[in-house]
Amino acid sequence: MGLAAGLLVISGGAAVADVKAGVDAWAAGNYDAAVREWQAPAAANDPDAQFNLAQAYKLGRGVPRDLAKAETLYASAAAKGHLQASDNYGLLLFQRGERARAMPYVRAAADRGDARAQYILGLALFNGDGMAKDWVRAYAYVSLAQQAGLPQATGALAQMDQHVSMADRQKSVAVAAQIAAASESNLARQVAASDLASVPGSTPPSRPPVASPAPPVARPPYLAVARSDRAGADAARADRAARDVGVPPAPKPEKRPAPPRETPTPTPRANGPWRLQLGAFGVPGNAEALWSRVRGRPELAGHGKLLTPSGKLTKLQAGGFASQADASAACAKLKAGGFTCLATRD
Repeated sequence: MGLAAGLLVISGGAAVADVKAGVDAWAAGNYDAAVREWQAPAAANDPDAQFNLAQAYKLGRGVPRDLAKAETLYASAAAKGHLQASDNYGLLLFQRGERARAMPYVRAAADRGDARAQYILGLALFNGDGMAKDWVRAYAYVSLAQQAGLPQATGALAQMDQHVSMADRQKSVAVAAQIAAASESNLARQVAASDLASVPGSTPPSRPPVASPAPPVARPPYLAVARSDRAGADAARADRAARDVGVPPAPKPEKRPAPPRETPTPTPRANGPWRLQLGAFGVPGNAEALWSRVRGRPELAGHGKLLTPSGKLTKLQAGGFASQADASAACAKLKAGGFTCLATRD
């Protein structure tokens, strides 16, 4: 859910040395010292120092928590092309109701594969907030956010299922695959452009964690994003320095019982024309990784893995369901477990 972590060293200058010293202090849990190191280069308009200092203000570490100061610093770093600062600036604008100003940033972040932005954009497309309603693309964006591990996306999809037709949900599978492939390309291109703007040998900067938006409020058919901030909870969970520096992992899904010991999966039944569509991936290994997570589920017992090529994508399916009712019932159980699923016919 973000850019690769590393350490930015663009020259031997004092400002860069201060940024690195601040990152080292933050990693050691010395937040006061980290803030002191970042203040001077941030004042001198170093975008990485501004981003890191904004994170400190957002989390309330080393300084009193101050979202207004964080927003100002994010905006300044974003104006210099700092991708994560742009993402966080857009989210802060959205959370305090500046949706028209926020959406260009949210769209750009969603186009780079940011799950939080994809979730917000999906709800905006579903509700028609500042844009034409498009339930197919809305379902696709929220599905991608769920696949990335954003927990509130599961609840949003459950609400969408009450209003989006099965035909439109099936269309969204291909749309989600197209969005995912484009996002990978956009992210790689923009990160490469950022790297080329620095001295050869540099790597992307180390940065503190980012808080996720709050879960949706259920008011079908309108889906809303609550505006409360979860930075305090994130700060409580992020006491280990290694988690504080760099982009955070996706939110952890709800813990589930360990799957039973793997047994050979039978070939899909020849008389079962219905399948479960579990995802579409530009990297086949990602399809295998998802299958390793779901193959032990009881609703998939006796149903084999199908890797179906579709252009440059690989669809992961479970085959051999005798009827639409059987496939839909299995899908409902998988969705309850936090997985994306659509019933489809051969």
